[in-house]
Amino acid sequence: MAKKTNKKLKLPLAYKPLGFALGWSSGWLAGLAFRKTWMAVRHEEDAPDALDRDRGWGEILLAAAVQGALFAVARSVADRTGAKAIERSTGVWPVGEKGGRD
Repeated sequence: MAKKTNKKLKLPLAYKPLGFALGWSSGWLAGLAFRKTWMAVRHEEDAPDALDRDRGWGEILLAAAVQGALFAVARSVADRTGAKAIERSTGVWPVGEKGGRD
């Protein structure tokens, strides 16, 4: 029984490098998806920035909402994929009973 507890204590440390790599790559892919989506929606290469004086509130908030949604989806896919891979290879879910991010 002590062996299983010891394994659960070490697993989050083993998961961190995988989680970092998946998080970085998912952020990169989400950025790429956002640029492609913005180009399809507005036919512009550059999305508006909140400090861009020439853009209206609606356009800035639309860009922020689309970007936020894409990043949240990409992060969830990366987190879930990494957790399932760890579970398949070790038999242990990489986070404790509480689950989720702190």
